[in-house]
Amino acid sequence: MSITVFDPRQSPQGSALAMAPPLATLEGAVVGMIDNAKIGTERLFDFIEEILRREHGVREFIRRRKPDASRPVPPAMLAQMAGADAILAATGD
Repeated sequence: MSITVFDPRQSPQGSALAMAPPLATLEGAVVGMIDNAKIGTERLFDFIEEILRREHGVREFIRRRKPDASRPVPPAMLAQMAGADAILAATGD
């Protein structure tokens, strides 16, 4: 029996996805936060937001909550994140 291992960075056509370059600093940045709608995610993001504001100078947060955890982020919600310098997605529970 053989096992096939797929590289998650590959598209079906085989070209690798490129990672975005890291931000030089979070000072003055806009951070998007996508809440997966599970219990605890909002509280986790409250805590992360506090740390990023206080210790890293993040200027603004764009927070959105998915309709439910089992579905992908709606395209309109992703469009609302277009102005973010970085985006976090998290799972509560």
